[in-house]
Amino acid sequence: MDVLLTKKPVEIIHPDNWTSPLVFSSPHSGSYYPETFVDQSALDLLSLRQSEDFLVDELFGAAPMLGAPLIKSNYPRAFCDPNRPPYELDPTMFIESLPNHVTISSTRISAGLGTIPKVVSAGKNIYSHPLTYQEVQQRLELCYFPYHAALQSLLQEGIRKFGKILLIDCHSMPTATNNSGATSTLADFILGDRFGNACPTEYSTRAAHILKSFGYSVSYNSPYAGGFITEHYSSTYKGVSALQIEINRKLYMEQSTLSATDKMPILRDQLAKFIEDISAVVSLKKTS
Repeated sequence: MDVLLTKKPVEIIHPDNWTSPLVFSSPHSGSYYPETFVDQSALDLLSLRQSEDFLVDELFGAAPMLGAPLIKSNYPRAFCDPNRPPYELDPTMFIESLPNHVTISSTRISAGLGTIPKVVSAGKNIYSHPLTYQEVQQRLELCYFPYHAALQSLLQEGIRKFGKILLIDCHSMPTATNNSGATSTLADFILGDRFGNACPTEYSTRAAHILKSFGYSVSYNSPYAGGFITEHYSSTYKGVSALQIEINRKLYMEQSTLSATDKMPILRDQLAKFIEDISAVVSLKKTS
């Protein structure tokens, strides 16, 4: 099935004056679901949206007003996931054999969460029939690669301007996760710095301190240590540090209905303060 995108895949909200050495990325908050995609799915729209980082871009919406750009995907992760390597695909999803350059085995693929996901976060199969590799290639060209081209350009501009950048990759997570049949309740926030390899420890430590000052519980790297964006950009581009932040959805939304609660404005204001404080920390750190 040919994919025709009627909405631009990437949106960058620029500050009037870029004064903060930060870039905010929201790769999973896209909420535009192409009609052809919904039609070919075995799921209804509400079920498809369970993988969406609902309103995360709005939670960090103060970033441009505080001097830092925010980049967001307009298309959902169920359609194409920018926070994965470009060719990480489950071969059981496709009519034909996949090319040799495609990764067909990984823990993410086993979980159904490759670059083109097989399941939504609730574990339900997305598709009612197999896909063609041509369709995958179209989605990558139209959605995936433009996101990374735009993000790379932002980071390079930031490096030229400040000599360093902290990339904050913004996500939300279900309240609990199932591990081996047991339910584990997660902290309010999980910070992923690839176990200290993606950013200076003082950044993640300070980020945790700020969030705890609001009364939230914070943990590190488990079960979310940082995905492809956090790992790739912190290891590939000199001067770029990266920190993934996962927000517990119970703090601002009803997940079953995808609706914001009256706690959302409070959290949004607190995250504005978080942005101000972490920006000051990064600004004060000397470049090595």
